Amino acid sequence: MSYPLSKLPPLDLIRGFVAVGRRMSITAAARDLHLTQSAISRQVRALEAHLGVPLLKRGFRSVAFTSEGARLFHMADPWLSQLGELAGQWRAPERRIPVTVTTTIGVASLWLLPRLGEFQAQHPAVDVRVAADNRLLDIERDGVDIAIRYTPRDAAPEAAQWLFGEAVAPVAHPSQGIGAIDALSLPRLVLLEFDDPTRPWLQWAEWLQAHQLGSVRPKGMLRFNQYDQIVHAALAGHGVALGRQALVEPLLAQQRLVAVGPPLQSASRHAYFMIRGAHARSPDVDTVADWLAAQARATARMLP
Repeated sequence: MSYPLSKLPPLDLIRGFVAVGRRMSITAAARDLHLTQSAISRQVRALEAHLGVPLLKRGFRSVAFTSEGARLFHMADPWLSQLGELAGQWRAPERRIPVTVTTTIGVASLWLLPRLGEFQAQHPAVDVRVAADNRLLDIERDGVDIAIRYTPRDAAPEAAQWLFGEAVAPVAHPSQGIGAIDALSLPRLVLLEFDDPTRPWLQWAEWLQAHQLGSVRPKGMLRFNQYDQIVHAALAGHGVALGRQALVEPLLAQQRLVAVGPPLQSASRHAYFMIRGAHARSPDVDTVADWLAAQARATARMLP
């Protein structure tokens, strides 16, 4: 039996709470809704009274979610967004709904964004929204149409479409004049390290150990918490990066980077997959998905 509608909190109270949660500021939420700060505060307190739990922890000029508030916000925010999109469609039928594609910051920056100009030239009537986030977004809850996920091959969801595999090899700017990394050259080199211990195959320790160089110390090491930063540092000539070949292949083809060592075999256990939402929010989702698949096939042909 469904929950009685008469017992649900009023929509205005939910809207006021979500406005505060989106900005984490009562003042900013009041501006967004064209209300006073006191009106927004009363709405949130009325919602807390209706539900019987505190939703916000209030500090001096700051607010934070309680655990109950965080749960409510993560449920209500995407629901209100979907409601707004649907209402917008009805108010303006000609309005185009963008196709939302999510992936990691590195894949978005290095693989997806450089190709979007070509897509826009081919499909000028289709709008695309890129949600780059290293957090794993919930496809249904967060209003995502297409997700490009990086995962071990045997852990991919059943409905996932394989895009291309992973290959990792050292790359550097040609100006560094590195022929190959070995016991003689390594002490003169700066290595660019991906500061994420959960992905050891993207860190130098595993590559060096696999090529009998684990006991040789490099000249130095620069660490970055985003993979695209490593590639940009390599392009600037700051050191040697472990290049994910699917992402740096265009730079290798343009000779803006050159390979300076053999690939790491253990990285091949991972691959890139495309996952689609169960319910398409736009008729253009098929167009974007087909284009992504075609781009992935071209990428796969370039990989070793």
